[in-house]
Amino acid sequence: MHLERRILITGGAGFIGSFLCERLLESGANVICADNFFTGTRTNVAHLLNHPRFELMRHDVCFPLYVEVDEIYNMACPASPIHYQFDPVQTTKTSVHGAINMLGLAKRVKAKILQASTSEVYGDPNIHPQPEEYWGNVNPIGPRSCYDEGKRCAETLFFDYHRQHKLRIKVARIFNTYGPRMHPNDGRVVSNFIVQALKGEDITLYGDGSQTRSFCYVDDLVRGLIGLMNTGDDVTGPINIGNPGEFTIRQLAEQVIDLTGSKSQLVFRPLPQDDPKQRQPNITKAREILGWEPTVQLRDGLSKTIAYFDGMLSGRLAAE
Repeated sequence: MHLERRILITGGAGFIGSFLCERLLESGANVICADNFFTGTRTNVAHLLNHPRFELMRHDVCFPLYVEVDEIYNMACPASPIHYQFDPVQTTKTSVHGAINMLGLAKRVKAKILQASTSEVYGDPNIHPQPEEYWGNVNPIGPRSCYDEGKRCAETLFFDYHRQHKLRIKVARIFNTYGPRMHPNDGRVVSNFIVQALKGEDITLYGDGSQTRSFCYVDDLVRGLIGLMNTGDDVTGPINIGNPGEFTIRQLAEQVIDLTGSKSQLVFRPLPQDDPKQRQPNITKAREILGWEPTVQLRDGLSKTIAYFDGMLSGRLAAE
């Protein structure tokens, strides 16, 4: 038996993956970070490169990977519309082939494996807030389908490997997450609004800004993922991990303007196709099974995120 857990994180140089690498190293684990750097960057993990228990590997999960590990966090997939719609076929392949390859690895080495699924599996929900039992309202042929249906198929594969091969699986449905190391051009509202406010540009809202989102700070989310991985084998999920505090997009924009002291004005544009009107997790299961709930308030998390982007825009941080 190995005294130290060996953990593979695919997409480990991404926004969430890099924080996961940090936390797991802090817990004493050996971490292999695999990333093809499509949306992840070396900058996100540069401070870990000299760590004796950290290894960085350029790898695309669409191809098999042969490593000896005890746990796998499958985080690899572009997660913002701008990035996942850039090459939609590759996005679907990343979710589906990536799941098959990582499940195959987990089966070979008898590892426990966690899938980073998404609230997008619920589509444009007509149940609010969304419980895990809800099957969703998803357009299978729209511009977001490569991501929505890719992630839904990945969940299918996880549960079939569990039923067919007795694989130890965990499925986390991640809701909107924000924090330092978000990609500045990922098209998500938090990074968009902060960058626009810091540059003094108009802040773009789609529709009338009344659509709602719930924003979970990355530290809270990573704590939830690790909590899920550390549950007993009888817990498979899916479990929603997100912040149930709901804000309109307009409220978010106004809070960013307030915190940055920006002179930015709000401007309104038409809603994109299939853009969900509401997105809020029901986290009853996370509370009951994991003893988890978010603790970072939106204002506090935004302040840390603004400081990061301010540093990046000022050239104090090297942005790739």
